[in-house]
Amino acid sequence: MIEDKNPQRTSIAQLGEFGLIEHLTKNFDVTQESTLKSIGDDAAVLDFKDKKVVVSTDLLIEGVHFDLAYMPLKHLGYKSVVVNISDICAMNARPTQITVSVAVSNRFPLEALEELFEGITHAAKEYKVDVIGGDTTSSQKGLIISITAIGEANEDEIVYRNGAQKTDLLVVTGDVGAAYMGLQVLEREKQVFQVNPNSQPDLDMYSYLIERQLKPEARKDVRTLLHALEIKPTSMIDISDGLSSEIIHLCKQSKVGCNLYEDKLPLDPQFISTCEEFNIDSTTVAINGGEDYELLFTIDINDFDKIKGNPNFSIIGHMADESEGINLVTRANTQIPLKARGWDALSE
Repeated sequence: MIEDKNPQRTSIAQLGEFGLIEHLTKNFDVTQESTLKSIGDDAAVLDFKDKKVVVSTDLLIEGVHFDLAYMPLKHLGYKSVVVNISDICAMNARPTQITVSVAVSNRFPLEALEELFEGITHAAKEYKVDVIGGDTTSSQKGLIISITAIGEANEDEIVYRNGAQKTDLLVVTGDVGAAYMGLQVLEREKQVFQVNPNSQPDLDMYSYLIERQLKPEARKDVRTLLHALEIKPTSMIDISDGLSSEIIHLCKQSKVGCNLYEDKLPLDPQFISTCEEFNIDSTTVAINGGEDYELLFTIDINDFDKIKGNPNFSIIGHMADESEGINLVTRANTQIPLKARGWDALSE
């Protein structure tokens, strides 16, 4: 397909704020019974009756959280929804609505925002959430996205970070570390392109890693899977900042210790081979790399038989008395204190 060297660029100023909102939100459908009023008034109106409401919000800033050199706007829109829905899933709740706020500089034409909102619309349909409002404004430079996610659950279904007990098992969904290595591949190819703009990267051998970085998925299925197994986690968190950071969050809020076993970490083969190619220790990446958006949770040890052998879950350790500390147990059976070396948005 021949690339259009002169794509259409429609100035956002031509539409004005209200015209822009109407244009970008015309494809959002209302599907949830709890949505009484969505976009179009001073505020959305929700009715959850006897359900509890959970709310979470995230801010994504160009140059800090994403790089448009390799992040397509459609993927960015999709990912911005997913990272917020993941927080709702981490409460063992069902996501139902989101609000979307965007600040853009004048370097973005209407067509760019259409692409961004195409990804947002796709994610909203995939996760069956209603887009019920938000805001648009200008930015001095770059793109800023803020999404608030809302969900519902019965009071006895909600899982917090502070419920882990010292005899609980530590469980993770899926695999870990792949999103971080996907980012490393993309950053490497960006540097190659800057040196030689005519280079054409061959990324087929990294397809899984790149997808985990550019188009992650929230584990909306876990709530249903655990319910079918008759398991309610004692504590839970999503893996956004790195496995080690999230384990420490659970331990500190639950006032327990933990032993994480290196040989139990679930690692994808493509992840392992790419770590070898980059000469990076796979365990270091697996426990510190962020943006996997898998769920990390603890369960009562009596639920072991219900979950053992299930391909959706890996038992990677167990909680312990607070006095034992938070440790990584290596393949050589050596205990190393676990440090939070994952993503820190406020680091220098």
